[in-house]
Amino acid sequence: MDLYLIRHTRPQVLDGVCYGHADIDVAPSFNEEFEVLKNKLNAITSTEIFSSPLQRCLKLAHASATHLNSTTVMQDSRLMELNFGDWELQPWSDIPQGIVGEWTEAHIRHTPPNGESYQDLHLRAKSFLEEISEKHEGETVIAFTHAGVIRALVAEALNLPLIHAVRLQIDYGSVSKIVIKDKVSQIGFVNR
Repeated sequence: MDLYLIRHTRPQVLDGVCYGHADIDVAPSFNEEFEVLKNKLNAITSTEIFSSPLQRCLKLAHASATHLNSTTVMQDSRLMELNFGDWELQPWSDIPQGIVGEWTEAHIRHTPPNGESYQDLHLRAKSFLEEISEKHEGETVIAFTHAGVIRALVAEALNLPLIHAVRLQIDYGSVSKIVIKDKVSQIGFVNR
């Protein structure tokens, strides 16, 4: 299976605001960003398209499906970004720095208040990957998702400790590729 992971375009949120599960719309630059992504999509012939149910992914997934002459986009909540709980839509500068520092230093296991840990995100993303790799062996799949999920899945494919996944650069509108053949994962590319 060839799995293309596409990060949503720029969301309509101020810089410096914590967001994850918040259902934020796309920025006004969506059409221009989509034009750039179209060139990347032209090389992909997909049999299945999945998306996070958050609108910043769904809008891109539906526009891409139309471009690829596909009719179905399947939503999967396992592709959602990290749930930051009480931090959602708060300026990072308003979040008590002791809490942020603690979460950042050991964010793999620690959970923001009323949120989820990165380890939890990794487990749900891994569940998605295992399920589709069994159901779509030898096929091409596209998943429209978020940076946290893409980092977790790339780390999984590389057998990279999650603590290092945050170092992976995943730009808005970028494409990453994981290849799974005979239950062996390889990285085709990251952040194109």
